[in-house]
Amino acid sequence: MAQIYIFSPSSAVRDKAAFRRGLKRLKAQGHEVEVDESALDTHLRFAGDDATRIAAITRACASGADLALISRGGYGLTRILPALPYPKIAKAIDGGMQFVGLSDFTAFNLAVLAKTGRISWQGPALGEDFGMEQEPDDIMQACFDDLLLEQGEGTGWQLPKAEAERRVLVKDAPLWGGNLTVLTSLLGTTYFPQVKGGVLFLEDVGEHPYRLERMLTQLLHAGVLAQQRAVLMGQFSKFKLVPGHDKGFKLLTVFDWLRSQIKAPVLTGLPFGHVETKVLLPVGAKVDLVTEGRDALMVWGHI
Repeated sequence: MAQIYIFSPSSAVRDKAAFRRGLKRLKAQGHEVEVDESALDTHLRFAGDDATRIAAITRACASGADLALISRGGYGLTRILPALPYPKIAKAIDGGMQFVGLSDFTAFNLAVLAKTGRISWQGPALGEDFGMEQEPDDIMQACFDDLLLEQGEGTGWQLPKAEAERRVLVKDAPLWGGNLTVLTSLLGTTYFPQVKGGVLFLEDVGEHPYRLERMLTQLLHAGVLAQQRAVLMGQFSKFKLVPGHDKGFKLLTVFDWLRSQIKAPVLTGLPFGHVETKVLLPVGAKVDLVTEGRDALMVWGHI
């Protein structure tokens, strides 16, 4: 099967049992798994100090693996972006390595796109997705297998009924995005890709809808959203409304508000985020996006 390199560029691995289960599952699937020497290091809340995590990324680049997979997200990548070995990352990707992760790994994906123009992937993490006590989600697993077999060429999902009336057709647009909080934190830096005419996808976890709207407002006022041809909303999970105070303000309120602010279509329901069912998405790839009724299809072809 494939050679997979496990590394920890962000927060420390606290759930060692999930880490071990993830390794066992990947090996049971026939993969050759190599674990970085500092994957379980701890420094404060991080998986090692900054120099340690930069070195881990450098070793991943030199490993010759087919795929470099993060152990977990959390926080830590934004503080080391200036020191990432971008030429080595680009060389590894050109040689066929796929970097895969989500959440805090959004910073890596976007910085690599901004600095090198190379494609990396938003997808699963070792502990969160392969280390669960139950079997991994079928859709996530199928997308992961397709990437390793170089067969994944797109994804589809079903839109809510309210979004079925407007037909959307976008061709040859760069796909980019990831975690909304991390993406917004890069705004105004050289690690924020200057994507125009793109398809922007977003997700988040544990953020109340008003906080999501506040970040979207920042992207709106910065002119980022007006430059996109479509905005795809993934899964926004694990937040709690305050009925006595929100007075009906909810996630749908945010989406409706955003539609009133930009001309580009805002589509929801993308199966991606801090949820079990997630597809893998190539950050920086050119995609075609089409909707027909409630069916949405996004295709990027062979990468």
